[in-house]
Parts: sequence; structure tokens; C-alpha cells
Amino acid sequence: MSTIEFNPLWKEKLLNRFLSYVKIYSTSDAESEATPSTPQQWNIAKYIAEELKTIGLEDVSIDDNGYIMGYVPSNLENSQKPTIGFISHYDTSPDFSGENVNPQVWENYDGNDLVLNQTTGFTLSPAKFESLRKYTGQTLITTDGNTLLGADDKAGCAEIVTAAEYLIAHPEIKHGRIAVGFTPDEEIGRGAHKFDVAKFGAEFAYTMDGGEVGELEYENFNAAGAVVKIHGLSVHPGYAYGKMVNAALLASEFAQMLPANETPATTKGFDGFYHLMDLNADISEAKLQYIIRDHDADKFEARKKFMEEKVAEFNKKHGEGTAEIEIKEQYRNMKQQFEGKMHIVDLAAKAMKEAGIEPKIKAIRGGTDGAQLSYMGLPCPNIFAGGINFHGPYEYVALESMEKAMEVILNIAKA
Repeated sequence: MSTIEFNPLWKEKLLNRFLSYVKIYSTSDAESEATPSTPQQWNIAKYIAEELKTIGLEDVSIDDNGYIMGYVPSNLENSQKPTIGFISHYDTSPDFSGENVNPQVWENYDGNDLVLNQTTGFTLSPAKFESLRKYTGQTLITTDGNTLLGADDKAGCAEIVTAAEYLIAHPEIKHGRIAVGFTPDEEIGRGAHKFDVAKFGAEFAYTMDGGEVGELEYENFNAAGAVVKIHGLSVHPGYAYGKMVNAALLASEFAQMLPANETPATTKGFDGFYHLMDLNADISEAKLQYIIRDHDADKFEARKKFMEEKVAEFNKKHGEGTAEIEIKEQYRNMKQQFEGKMHIVDLAAKAMKEAGIEPKIKAIRGGTDGAQLSYMGLPCPNIFAGGINFHGPYEYVALESMEKAMEVILNIAKA
């Protein structure tokens, strides 16, 4: 078992760091072409970069696109060990409000309903989320029911920074050079697009961006985003006969053309899906934003082609140019990048077992920066960060889960 133990001081550091991060507004925006995609992300980026300098990391930098890097120097003599890295993202999902986050700390959770907001009655209940009962007796951090929490992935950020601080404060833990990196815009599929792998200088790395304790992933969805635009014709309703083309109604018709049993709510495991993320429509114009996901590369290509065929079919019925589609790839399944490199995954599994955790190796029904980074030459499996119910007001994380994630980081560092 691991010999690493955290006294109350380090638990408090981890908790307070996480609470400070989630209070900083950092939602990303898929509509923006900038990097970071939103100006508010600079606030947390600069905050983290200054923290890294304060706790003693070397060569701390933040580039023009908001990518942060820093290094815990090796404390070994004549070390031939490779530099290894840990990465997380500091943006939060645009799926739900991430502004004015008011985290709440519940010590010694009793396993019953938590009324997160006395005014609205918003409740986090094990009747709806059975996994809550696993955390009885632990310290939970939740929302107040008005925003998401941001444990995805500010839990990972807090774990990495606190682990780096712990290594610097405990030179008796022998380790090679440790690289840490923090990225913008992961939630909109662009987190690794401008990551400088050569500058990072690691032989391999781990994203701390998974869910419950024990998750270890090196396989994920192939992913693309699709935007369907529908053009209508607005005419006064009193004179609309034979003339009006209502884009809002056409958008509803198009959405019904995709398989109803191939959505996130109707699929699991390795099943792919089409997910309507957003729909904005009036009589003149409509825009439907989708994400397309599949673990299998051939099925993924078929899904993209299927959507293009549906647009062509739609135009054949309603007139050429009524609808148009743009598909952009986001990331690929990283599994094939680990052929001959499974020692990287095995190292993480061993580190978990040393921390008393049984690894849960599974495929991600989503993606991480690590998927793109693996294709950029930096093999990068994904490790749990502890958060549950991401991207909405029911999100929560247990402090004890974050401590375990931090322990895994330290066990990998000293391996």
C-alpha cells in the first residue's frame, strides 16, 4: 500500500484550492474562433500560472492561447527517468451556466436528500442518483442548484497543482522531472489543438479528467461536431399562403429524421449516437448544432455520411439550398495509439492499487485532451478526478475522491 498520507493541512489546501477555482467563471464557447474561446478563461489561466510560480515550479509559462506549463524538477542524481506529465482543462461546459458558482461543502454526508437551495427547493437525492449513497460519511462539494459546479475539470486542476506543491514540500519522495499542463476549450473539443507537445517535453502524460474513483481510460469516442442551417422565407402571416417557408417548423422536421433510438439517452457502452445540442430558430433561419460520436472508426464515418445524406434528402423535398451542413472533426479514438505502449496504462493501474483502489478500465463515452494529444505524439490515458453528474446543477465531488486522485498522481511520480 502507499506510504503517502495527507494531514489535515493538505486536505484543507486541496479543498480550498478547488473552491477558489470553481468560483472563477471560465465557460467556453463553441461559436467563438478565438483561443481561449472566451475572455473569462484568462482569469483562471493567469490565476493558476501565478500559483505554479508561487509554490516553486520552474519554467512556468502561459502562452498567447492560454496554455499553461510548468515543471517540478527532478530530485534524483543522474536520473535517466523520462519526464512524465499531468494535464487538465480549466474551462467549463457551455451546457449549463458556470457563472457565479456558489459551491457548498457538506461534511459527513448522511446518505439522505440534500436540499441545495432553500429558496427553490432544488434537491440532490439518492432516489434519483443512487451513486450518492457511496459517499455516505464523506465530505461532498455541490452546487446551489443554479449552476454547474465545474469539477469537470477544476477537480483535476486542483489535484495536479496540490500534488506538485506536495512533491516540492516533500523532497524525501524521489521522482524524475514532472511536467504539468492546463488547457482551455476542452469542453468544445479544442483543448489540445494548440498544445505544444515538443515544449511540454514529456515522454507520456495523463489527463486527470475522469469521473468516479478508479476510472482509467485509454479508449474513447471518435467525435465530430455538425451544424445544420435551414433557410426559410418570412412573410406576413396574413399573406403567407403559398409563400411562407417557416424555418422553425423545418428544423423540427429535420430533427425527426435522425434515429430516435440513437441519442445519448438511449445508448450505452460502445454504442454511438447523434446528439442535438442546441436549436435556434425563427421563421427566416434555423440552426441545429449536433455532436456525432462512435467508438468504431468505420461506423463513425458512416454516421457523418448519414447526416450529409439526410440533408441532401431534405433538400430534395424542400428545394435545393434549403438546408446546408458543416461537419468538423474534434478528436479520434486513442486506443490504437497505445499499441506497444501499454506500460503507460499499467503504471497508472499499479499506482491506483498502491492507493488501495481497484482500477476500472473502461472506454470513455466522451473524450479528453488526451485523445488528441495521443495522436500528436504524447500518449495520454485518462485518470479519474472524482466528479459526478458533470455539466449540470446536480454535479458534485467528494473531497475524499480528490485526495485519492492526488495520491495516484504522487504514486505515479515516484514509480
